[in-house]
Amino acid sequence: MVCKALGFPGLEKVTYSGVYGHARDRFWMDNLFCMGTEKNLTQCKFDGWGIHDCERDEAAGVVCRSHFSSSTPSPTLPPRDEPIITNKTVLKHAVEGKVKLRLQGGRSEFEGRVEVQLAGSEEWGLLCGDGWSLLEGMVVCRHLGYGYAQGALSTDFFGGNRSDIIISGMKCTGNEGKLEQCLHDDVGEVFCPDPSANGNIAGVTCVQKMADLVPDHMELARSARLEDKQLFFLQCAMEENCLATSSAEVEKSGYGWHLNTRRLMRFTARIFNQGDEAFRPFLPKQYWEWHACHMHYHSMEVFAHYDIIDSQGNRVAEGHKASFCLEDNNCLPDVEPVFKCANYGDQGISPGCTDTYAYNIDCQWVDITDLKPGTYTFKLAINPEFKVAEKTFDNNAASCEMIYGTQNVWIGNCTLGRP
Repeated sequence: MVCKALGFPGLEKVTYSGVYGHARDRFWMDNLFCMGTEKNLTQCKFDGWGIHDCERDEAAGVVCRSHFSSSTPSPTLPPRDEPIITNKTVLKHAVEGKVKLRLQGGRSEFEGRVEVQLAGSEEWGLLCGDGWSLLEGMVVCRHLGYGYAQGALSTDFFGGNRSDIIISGMKCTGNEGKLEQCLHDDVGEVFCPDPSANGNIAGVTCVQKMADLVPDHMELARSARLEDKQLFFLQCAMEENCLATSSAEVEKSGYGWHLNTRRLMRFTARIFNQGDEAFRPFLPKQYWEWHACHMHYHSMEVFAHYDIIDSQGNRVAEGHKASFCLEDNNCLPDVEPVFKCANYGDQGISPGCTDTYAYNIDCQWVDITDLKPGTYTFKLAINPEFKVAEKTFDNNAASCEMIYGTQNVWIGNCTLGRP
């Protein structure tokens, strides 16, 4: 009924638990009961205007069928630098039963080395830390009911002997409910490389609260626009590689290169923290870099990727927001901003706040000078390297339809997914 009321041909699916962001203001309707034939939500039964017992993460949503839908699926592109998975099998097929987990050697029950007990065995063994990441740590914490993974470590800091390692090559998507649903290499007497001589034993730190970033795809679509700008005004952007590689060739062309014009597809990136803990930079404060062009410290090497993909799945243009400065630009009415970039201040995004990079800020674009007019997919991905822990990474990217004309650009039909 909602999709038809908005003029869409039908429904794809319903969503809940704030998949598309927490409630920004307040809940007006709770416990709706509709037959599906109503023309407006007010014709449905509900508890009364403003009467609810909802939490901020209970916002309902829908995915409507697009007017532009066809039998051809939208192109997808594998994550950058993602290793190819070969010769891995699901762990439960190898162990023939459920796997028991526990954490040992930590400062609390919520951290330590990961120990596993296979079905039919009374012995506890360890996991090889080769390739161990936050994705695997997320599954361990969920398996144990310990909340979310704040850190995934490959170390002997929590103790353990390498001779006790019985599983190697763990590989999870991060969405599995149990560790045995993940992929692995071998069970038993396994090979576990230790290039740094630190033990290479899988460990994890779990917490009950965690940040959860989600891009505002509606603001992205609303703010998209074109700008033609001479290289003379893009010196700072060239230093940070915010332009296409062809701009470097223009610079070598000799006298008058600075008058060459680049076409920029600008847009606003508004990132909302819908979690219950602050999102903090990966690097400690003493490792932040001062950038004279932007006149503030940059706390992350890469916080966002911007990709334009053709119908064949080829990346034809790209941008990146290098060295983001994270701060609380806008917050919900009951939330006080905490983080500010100015004067070497602490950086981060508080729960209930957004970090907004408006379309008119330097490097907030994709250089499409060499792009031919046509229909593409535009993808904005935040925290793309999964360096900072979140509740989930499945809402960190917005993939949108992009129609580029000779004098304008349109972005719409966005969906949220994984970088």
